[in-house]
Formats: sequence, structure tokens, C-alpha cells
Amino acid sequence: MTDRKECRKKAEELVGKMTIAEAVSQLLHQSPAIERLGIPEYNWWSEGLHGVARAGIATVFPQAIGMAASFDDDFLRKEAEVIADEARAKYNAAKRHGDRDIYKGLTYWSPNINIFRDPRWGRGHETYGEDPVLTERLGRVFIEGLQGNDESGYLKIAACAKHFAVHSGPETLRHGFDVSPSEKDLRETYLPAFRGAVEDAGVEAVMTAYNSVFGEPCCANDRLINRILKKEWGFDGHIVSDCWAVKDLHGDHHFTKTPQESAAISVRRGCDLNCGCTFEYLLMALDEGLITEEEIRAAAVRVFTTRYRLGMFDDNSPFDNIPYSVVNCKENHELALKAAEKSLVLLKNDGILPLKREKISSIAVIGPNAYSAKALYGNYNGESGQWCTNLDGIRKAAGDDIRVYYSKGCDIAEEKEDPLARPGKYISEAEEIASISDITILCVGLDADLEGEEGDTGNAFASGDKPDLLLTVSQRKLCDRVIAMGKPVIIVINSGSALDLSAYEPEANAIVQAWYSGEAGGEALSEILFGKISPSGKLPLTFYYNDQSLPDFKDYHMAGRTYKFIDGKPWYPFGFGLSYTEFVYKDTGIDTDGQTIRLHTEVENKGDFDATEIVQVYVRYEGEAFEKPVHHLVDFRSVEIASGSVTSLEFEIPGSALDSFLEDGTEVMLDGRYTVFIGGLQPDERSFELTGKRPVSFTIEVKDRHISVG
Repeated sequence: MTDRKECRKKAEELVGKMTIAEAVSQLLHQSPAIERLGIPEYNWWSEGLHGVARAGIATVFPQAIGMAASFDDDFLRKEAEVIADEARAKYNAAKRHGDRDIYKGLTYWSPNINIFRDPRWGRGHETYGEDPVLTERLGRVFIEGLQGNDESGYLKIAACAKHFAVHSGPETLRHGFDVSPSEKDLRETYLPAFRGAVEDAGVEAVMTAYNSVFGEPCCANDRLINRILKKEWGFDGHIVSDCWAVKDLHGDHHFTKTPQESAAISVRRGCDLNCGCTFEYLLMALDEGLITEEEIRAAAVRVFTTRYRLGMFDDNSPFDNIPYSVVNCKENHELALKAAEKSLVLLKNDGILPLKREKISSIAVIGPNAYSAKALYGNYNGESGQWCTNLDGIRKAAGDDIRVYYSKGCDIAEEKEDPLARPGKYISEAEEIASISDITILCVGLDADLEGEEGDTGNAFASGDKPDLLLTVSQRKLCDRVIAMGKPVIIVINSGSALDLSAYEPEANAIVQAWYSGEAGGEALSEILFGKISPSGKLPLTFYYNDQSLPDFKDYHMAGRTYKFIDGKPWYPFGFGLSYTEFVYKDTGIDTDGQTIRLHTEVENKGDFDATEIVQVYVRYEGEAFEKPVHHLVDFRSVEIASGSVTSLEFEIPGSALDSFLEDGTEVMLDGRYTVFIGGLQPDERSFELTGKRPVSFTIEVKDRHISVG
């Protein structure tokens, strides 16, 4: 049995034997071996956002935003456990062969629990969406699944909550941008997921963001690191900078003047590990009196505590024998399929879905995302040994009785695909197969070449961010021409963020949001199109109209953002998603002991499909007050209900879920009347317009933090 206290003691003993130069060398993400002390070289940088990434073959699950659409924390924990098993297996194998390269360690820089506050942000698909409660819950179970709960006390792998804090674009400005959120927004929106990661999940590492907050770069931000993360929340793991962010202190933020000043202040304020090379200047900083030897050694102790917790220097770690055979095995592929099934969201259906096989003899599958692995992978991904594109899945499901035609239709971004041909090289082909087919499935959207992190995309004009919410010009031209053929059209959108395809909604018979759906995405799509399963995903973010007024991208105030503060009605709302069955809520009731709200309900599946319902609980404060959310999510549950069956559910909502945040960041429970909602959608007018349904609602009263049923 090992624990943090024991590991820290071992780390102190080991670091105490190092020269100061050796200790400094261990604070870089590429840490060299110290052979005289039996310390092998180690690269701290590994990625596991939705599967082991950048290290060869691994099971590729849907991108994080797709898993957020599942609203299923129990399932996400299972996914994280699989990722951790594959990570250990690949580490064990690499170590056996003397391979200690990047992406092959046990310290995984996932999950990304920033809030997806603006639909233009390119990295938003790495997150769990726009809601703090959803993000906190999913982030917490993902961390717990990665790190494990073995009775030995060893971590299976070390998770890392990133990017701390108040970070969500623009990518073009991130290296020198200063964010000054209101205290209310800081506490209400930007910090809750990190707090849950630390206090509830026991995350081993935290990665700081590139930007500054309140005038101090995040990797040297005294308030964020010391006053909030360590003192207020009790974080005792290690802190790593985002990659090459320490050099931004002098290069872009102009917070310091020299590399040695940047390195020194980062370590002194709590950043222990440098992804990059600026900490090489720590010895110079020591000579200049900018930092003490004790401060350097303290950082080294914290990072070696993590290595001991991972069992790197012991012979009795229970994870050393996890075999390579678990990597991308049949069982893990099946879990990736289940994940994709849970992630897909049906936005519109005029009754064309599920497809009626006996009425179809031919299908045209058209679009740049139809036969594209990139549309499955997103970013920070591995390479699956068994992936299935949208076209592959549809062909398999169609079988021999239905002819499937295919045309790329257009490039995903370039209007001129061939330097020798005119723009629109493939459009006539797409028109032809649409005209001779019974149904057209139009696969459009984005991929990680268009949205993602600065430097990782081909989107140089916006550094990975989106300039607007529309399809690219090439795809808009394709949609116009194909839809004009007048045949039934199903639009499938692969993207990691909200797009506005409302211009095609009147003609489209169905619209499916498929995200970056992972290695089995095409199979899951075909299962839904042909009715093998019912769709169950719900939107984890708001889908705005492109011409809807959005705040300036650089403004981190939450006014006008997300479902909680939106002005006007969106194209599709947070929490929305259709099913092939009908769920009815009955015998719903509420009671309280004065501190906890208890909800009970029965959900009946009245349709012909076994299906999953995502039950959502919201609260709205009805009194007059400062700026407040129109309502906010407080709980959710994904529940499978067989056709014709009834499931009983109970929710216990802590009184703290009613708390509001004042402008100074103080958390209070306001006296007055509240409405509690429970149902399969949020209590907004757009959801009602789309479904004709409203959640069940109850009134409660609060007086001096005592809750009573109204």
C-alpha cells in the first residue's frame, strides 16, 4: 500500500541526493536520465483526450464534445478506464523496448475542462460544452477513470485538468491576451469544473493556460495558483505550464524581461514543470538571486511525488503486467461503437427516419465528410486499426439490395480542388447521383484541419478559430446544387462545434449532428439512419444562428452567451435532441427536508424502440436580482428504457444548487421563489417550439437558507 505522504517522503529523499543542476533538469517535460541515481529518462507529455493520442494504434472514441452529448457520466468513466488500460499497456511495451519518447509516458494532459463559451473557438470540441455543471461532472468521472482507484494506492495514469484558467480563445491572441472576467463569472462559470477536479476527483496535475488573468500570466498567477488552487481548494499535486507558455512571460505578455526572470517567477509562484525549455535558465536565475535552491528542489519533489505515485521506481505496481493485447481490442472497439451511438444528436426528422428499407432501392452519399477519417478523429487523437467512415457504415447497412452511390462533391474548404480544373470539379457528379437516387445523404461540416488549436490546423487565417458559423463556401455551393435536385435529403454534420445550417433546414427531411464520432462513427450513424437503434444524444452547447448577435470574441463576460444568458432564440438549444420514441413523465413529485430537494418521477417509453432518455433538472430563481441565468442545469441522468416500460427515478438536489453568485463573486442563496424543472429538455421557448413539450415544474420557497415546497 502506498499513499501520497509515503511517495512524497521518497521523493524528498531522492531529490536530496541530486545536484541542483540535476534537479533543474527534471523540471522540463523532456527529463534526462540520472544514471547514478537509477532515474531513467522520462517525457512527461502524453495525450488522452478521447483515446491514447499520437502514439500509434489506439481505440479512438468520439471527440470530447461528442461524449458530452451523451450526458452519461457512468459511461464516460468506463471509457476513461479503457484509455488508462491502453495507456499502461503501451507504456509497458515501449519501456520493454527501451523507448522513452514523447507520448509514451504515464502523465496524460487530459481532460480539457475549459468552458466552451463562444462557438467560434477552435478548441471547443476538446471540451464538454458550455455548461459548468455538465463539464464538472464529466470532467470529474473522466479523471477518476483515468487515475483508477486501486487498493494499492498507485495511480494507473496521472490525469491533468487543463487549461487553468479562464481560457477559451481567441487562438490568435492567446500568448499575450489578458482576461479580466467579472468575479461573478469567474466563480459561477470558469472555476467550478477545476474545483471539482481537485476537491472531488483528486486530479494529480493541473496545466496552466497561455493567457493572463487579471494582469498575471497563468503560469505565474499568484491568485489562481496559490490563493485559489492550493490554499482554497487544497491542491497538492504538480502544476505544468502549457507548452512553451513560460517564454510568453517575456516574449508576449512582457510581464518579465528575461528568460531567467520568467523561469524563476513561474517556479516561485507554483509552476513545477515546464512544457518547453525556458526552465533551462533556472541555474542562471539562481546565480542572479532570482530564486533559491530550496524553491527549485520543492518543485522537483512535487513532480517526483507523481512519479512515485505511478510506481515508476517500484517493482510491485499492479499495472506493470497489463498486456499490449488490450490495445484496440474487440471489446474496446465495441465500447467505441456504443460511445458513438450515445453521442449522435437528431436535430430534425419529418418522419423520413428511420429509413424504410423496403421503400429504397438507391442512396446517394455525398460530401467531403462522407468518406473521411478526419471527420471521425477530431484532434488530439490516436490512429485506430479498425475505423468506419460514414460511407462505410451506410454501405454495410444497405447490404446488397440497395445501391449506394458516392461522390465527394467538393473539397471541405477549397473551391478549386484541381489546379487544372475549374472550381466545383465534383458538383455535376454529385448532382447526377442525387438525381437518380431515392434519397440523398449529404455529409458536410468541418474537420480538425479547420477547427482546432493554433498551429495544429490548416486554418491559418484564424489560427484554428472559425470566422463565422457557416459551412465553407465550397460546401454551401454543393448543398445548394444537390438540394435543388428535389430528392429527399438527410444532412449529416460532422463538426466539433455549432454550425448554422438553417438555410437548408426547410428542404432537409432530417438533420443529424454526428460530431467527430470516433473509429466506429460510421457504423453508429448507419444504425440510427436504418433504425437499428434510436438516437439519444442531446446538445451540450447552443447552436446559434450565424446572424445572431454574439458578444465580442475577446469579451469574457457571460452576458449574451450560452443557454443561460442568451439574447433571443437559437437555431437549436442546449439540451435538445430528438428520439424515435416518445417519453412520458408521470407521477412526478417533489419534497424537501429543508436542505435537500428530492424529486421523483416515472418515465414511460410509449414507443416501439428501446431507447435512452436523458433526464434534465433545471432551476430558475424567480425574484428580482442582479444579472442571473434564465435557468441553469443542476442534475441529469441517462437512463435506458425498454419499449413499453416505465422506469422510476429519484434525484437528490443539494440546496447549494440554488446558490447564486453576486457581482463580487460571493456565493449566496437568495430568499424568494424558485422553479424546479424536470424533463427531457430545458424550459426555454425554442425547445417548446421544436417539440411542443415543456418539462414538469414545481415551485419552492427559500427563507434564510431553508427550503420549503411552495
